[in-house]
Amino acid sequence: METITQEQEEQVTGRPGSAAKLIREVRAKTRRKFSAEDKIRIVLEGFRKEMAISDLCRREGISSVLYYSWLKDFMEAGKARLKSDSLRDVPCRAKSNSSQGTERQAKGTGGRAGP
Repeated sequence: METITQEQEEQVTGRPGSAAKLIREVRAKTRRKFSAEDKIRIVLEGFRKEMAISDLCRREGISSVLYYSWLKDFMEAGKARLKSDSLRDVPCRAKSNSSQGTERQAKGTGGRAGP
């Protein structure tokens, strides 16, 4: 790959740094953006282990570093969701257990089966 010095760039474009700026802008505009559904699909395909991660990444046109970054985000989001579900369920379980006891007392059976 040929490298261009700053002097050569200024001679060609007339402005310093414009080629590098143009390259950054083009790369930013042409960068592929994956939807959340695509990321989940790719990560779940990796979970199935039907093919090697490197082959999956090659097929999808992504780097393995990006795949493992998505995998980490996916696992952390799942962990946070499960943690919030378990914290949310604790008061509900205690409430449901206490309400079952009061229902039994209201019926007068005390939790025993009828005659």
